[in-house]
Amino acid sequence: MDELLRIATSWGLRLDRRQIEQFARYSAELRAWNTRVNLTSITDEREIILRHFLDSLRCALSWGDTPSRLIDVGSGAGFPGLPLKILHPELHVILVESVGKKAAFLEHVVATLALRDVTVVAARAELVGHDPQHREQYDVVTARAVAELATLAEYCLPLCRIGGRVLAPKGRDVDDEVARARIVIARLGGQVIGVEPVEIPGIEPRTLVVIAKIAPTPAAYPRAVGIPAKRPIR
Repeated sequence: MDELLRIATSWGLRLDRRQIEQFARYSAELRAWNTRVNLTSITDEREIILRHFLDSLRCALSWGDTPSRLIDVGSGAGFPGLPLKILHPELHVILVESVGKKAAFLEHVVATLALRDVTVVAARAELVGHDPQHREQYDVVTARAVAELATLAEYCLPLCRIGGRVLAPKGRDVDDEVARARIVIARLGGQVIGVEPVEIPGIEPRTLVVIAKIAPTPAAYPRAVGIPAKRPIR
């Protein structure tokens, strides 16, 4: 975990001993559960640190004012939501994960790390986006490795409050994907304000797409379960 501490510190992110211990336990639980539940193809501890933990923590450099409420869509094994919660223990976090076994892992990690104010919602994002408890309630919405940006925007922007941000970690070459999604994002009340380079020593360059929520999302979105992925908005 020395590399995690060193790189996070170089970014201006502070981690104390307890937080480093939480990351170490998280890594151990991820590798143990992954032997029976398909959570990640990355099982080497250093790769987990670089590709999961640091890639997640990089979001904190781009969320503007420190948020109080964050929702992570398609959370999977908890990225980027749980590393951001460990970084900022006061953050209220919702993890949306529709696959039961993955949701069970998230519940287990939250309990094992004794994290407060974290709720796992085992439901589809299309349904959560219409729930008044969640619709346009969050300062930051995150989603990683879920879908192409146009579809991702339909999942995420309905959950983001006006003035908040959607953060979408992506691979290196996203220009065409962003171009295809700009009109869709505008229709849903968003605006792309940054496609930021993400440089983590030891892995290939990545990007972070930053979307500001500037207007309400029309009530018709998100559409019914499965439709955003099958028929992306054009």
